[in-house]
Amino acid sequence: MRISHSLLALTLPLLGAGALASCASTKPTAAGGAGSLTVTVRNRLAQARPAETVSIPATHLQALLTEFGAENLLVRDEQTGKFIVSQTVDTDGNGTVDELLFQVASAAGGTRTFGVLGQSDGAARQPQSELTTYSRFAPERTDDYAWENDRVAFRTYGPEAERMVVAQEKGGTLTSGMDCWLKRVSYPVIDKWYGNYPADHRYYHVDRGEGYDPYHVGDSRGFAGTGVWDNDSLYVSRNFVSYRRLAIGPIRTLFELSYAPWSANGRTVQEKKIISLDLGSNLTRFEEQISADKPLPNLAIGTTLHAEPKGVRGEIKAEPRQGWFRYWEPMDDAQLGTGVVLAPQAIQGWQDRRSKTKDQSHLLVMATPTDGRLVYYAGFGWTKSGQFATATTWDDYLRDFAQRLASPLEVQVK
Repeated sequence: MRISHSLLALTLPLLGAGALASCASTKPTAAGGAGSLTVTVRNRLAQARPAETVSIPATHLQALLTEFGAENLLVRDEQTGKFIVSQTVDTDGNGTVDELLFQVASAAGGTRTFGVLGQSDGAARQPQSELTTYSRFAPERTDDYAWENDRVAFRTYGPEAERMVVAQEKGGTLTSGMDCWLKRVSYPVIDKWYGNYPADHRYYHVDRGEGYDPYHVGDSRGFAGTGVWDNDSLYVSRNFVSYRRLAIGPIRTLFELSYAPWSANGRTVQEKKIISLDLGSNLTRFEEQISADKPLPNLAIGTTLHAEPKGVRGEIKAEPRQGWFRYWEPMDDAQLGTGVVLAPQAIQGWQDRRSKTKDQSHLLVMATPTDGRLVYYAGFGWTKSGQFATATTWDDYLRDFAQRLASPLEVQVK
């Protein structure tokens, strides 16, 4: 059975060195043998895809799941005959597996074949990955929620941090903006950085060889916060009020953030974000679920334009027809590129919005949700990570990412 689908319709995130999740999404056919399925993955683009997530829905796996259990499913690369790293995910938190994930590296125009097998001792035979994704609630620093993979890390802020600001207590943070944690190592840092915070509140603001947090969010949107642009003003939510972690593992971390109702120029807005990050990607996936008691003119994605050092100015580049935008700026003794990628057909327009008010200068991308839902990808590239040396290499990454988003892998399951 051939399955061709659009990444834009997925409810799950991306993966790989700039690549995206591809998912077989129709009903399964008979298995390709006792206790196995055959998965064929085709890359129709004339460019290589270094590492990309393939998602096999549980509808294809029911017989294997029933007989062997999720922990005993294995994925085999039929080209090498070796088992490869995979991850089962419960995407809605109901205790039932919803999909099986694994990564594929595809040559330009290439085809790869994989087997999905159930074995009684599958759990013991699972290959172990040195790399992983991770996320968690962080009460050590008030009530952040943080997430990371082998290339990047991020965080945002919870209700206690908001309460402290409202109560005029020291140490709070009032924003639904998103923060960048600049990593230069492939192993996880969240537990270590937060673990040292109680003894030294400056710990993760100093680069000790692993990276640090010099990125200022303040009252801004950070690298990818959202709002509603109306009547020459940006209306935004406050800090998240609840969270739910749905997955961590060698391929993907997935979680939800919910927000209290907020006002957008006379409209009462309801908002939830489903956020995920796959191994090898510099961009995290946001699925914005938004509704209001009156029609909303747009959903605006904001990237902060930091106050610029004397004589130094950051640079915006916008390619709305391709579906990507970026800001390249000095960051201490290095350079940082932030970026947003989304479907071009969802874009209404964009603005280089400069303000004399602190933390209110933004690159704004105005988009149209479909049935109250918008998917976009955002993240960063830091020159000290060794991943991107120049603005041009960051631009190339975003351009290639947008091309893969528009032309997903084709997945056939039998």
